[in-house]
Amino acid sequence: MAAAAPEIQPAPMAPRPFVVTRRERETDDTWTLELEPVGGEALRVEPGQFTMLYAFGVGEVPISVSAAQDGPLVHTVRAVGAVTEAICAAEPGAVFGVRGPLGNAWALGEGGDAVVIAGGIGLAPLRGVVHELLRRRADFGEAVVLYGGRTPGDLLYTDELDRWRETLQVDVTVDAAEPGWEGKVGFVAKLVGSARFDPAAATAFLCGPEIMMRTSAEALLERGVPAERVYASMERNMQCGVGLCGHCQLGPTLICRDGPVYRWDELAPLLEVREL
Repeated sequence: MAAAAPEIQPAPMAPRPFVVTRRERETDDTWTLELEPVGGEALRVEPGQFTMLYAFGVGEVPISVSAAQDGPLVHTVRAVGAVTEAICAAEPGAVFGVRGPLGNAWALGEGGDAVVIAGGIGLAPLRGVVHELLRRRADFGEAVVLYGGRTPGDLLYTDELDRWRETLQVDVTVDAAEPGWEGKVGFVAKLVGSARFDPAAATAFLCGPEIMMRTSAEALLERGVPAERVYASMERNMQCGVGLCGHCQLGPTLICRDGPVYRWDELAPLLEVREL
């Protein structure tokens, strides 16, 4: 009897074709897209990982996966350059190249309290964590989502935020109010002090602008959350996604290879180095 042929794994630099099956506008410049593989199995992605998304003829960018599941590949993308503008403009039926999943995942673990803190588009990489908290609600104590945006019009997943409130603690703030806004105004780090969780039993997950993550981490540490249980997702100029090109170097680490998720006790010393 002939031996079974070895399974051939796709090369890490070779994109697989994925077709856009659904597209939904989140804000003026941000869209959520669902993609399905043109052939082969769907990707199994852990919360916190990313893919390299290739718009044919335009270029390739790293995009965090905004829903970790066995099913469609979900990306929430803000149009900030030629490649992301092409991705956001794609209608259902468009085909992109996908490499991944790449990077490490959030250390969600089991038990204790969970605190999710996001700023702006930073809620997209944390959406999978929130989905896991909802799915495994009985495994955790307090489950908290603190979210800040520049304005009410910049907030993502507003319908989901309302649904999350039925099960989780959800507190939302904006930097600048607009007419009709009746919610809080101020930096998201200011919400940490009033959130209900046990610092000694909490694990925190941060994603957003670096200044927002710094101030939020400081607020968590002041409340007594150990730095080794605070995790943050970093963003740098990732071009290869597999640790070859060096564009995403942060001190001794490469974010695409060693991140994008880091423990705060590992990350904080690097962020203290100016222009690193």
